[in-house]
Amino acid sequence: MGLTGRTNTMKSSLFVIGGLIAAALSLSACGTRESRDGLIPNQDRQASILRQRESTPLGGPRRETIWDLFSNADNPNTTVEVNKYIWAATQQVLDFMPVETADPFSGVLVYGYGRPPGGGAAYRGTVYVTDPALDARSLNVALSTRSGPVNAATTRAIEDAILTRARQLRIAEGAL
Repeated sequence: MGLTGRTNTMKSSLFVIGGLIAAALSLSACGTRESRDGLIPNQDRQASILRQRESTPLGGPRRETIWDLFSNADNPNTTVEVNKYIWAATQQVLDFMPVETADPFSGVLVYGYGRPPGGGAAYRGTVYVTDPALDARSLNVALSTRSGPVNAATTRAIEDAILTRARQLRIAEGAL
């Protein structure tokens, strides 16, 4: 047997040994340790999950496992988490700009360039509604012209107009 034959045999032996070591390490991570309530998770998994859900306080940290990927744990009652009055008011106040993107799930409205009635400069903007509360902290507005960002007073005036219109919409709906 020549030198190349021994080298190929050594390479294949090292490959097999490396594969066996990797398999042993991955299987050792799957040990059957007992949980804090004395049950082995693989034996009575359903009871363990129910007990864990009952003992976890609302809003408290919950231990996630790989099995959570396969469960249907999504809440079917999940709603869009933006304020509907701010969302509608934004579209009404900035109606002179064309809507490029509107995503109510993330709360982002992106507008293209448009000229306000009686105004000279064309503006474009991005509005981010961050919270379902009708609050000034729930609204972030970024405006720019073709020459760059606008001054803070203009942005603040647009935010005030949006919030004022949102309050008007809420009062008109009788949701006070």
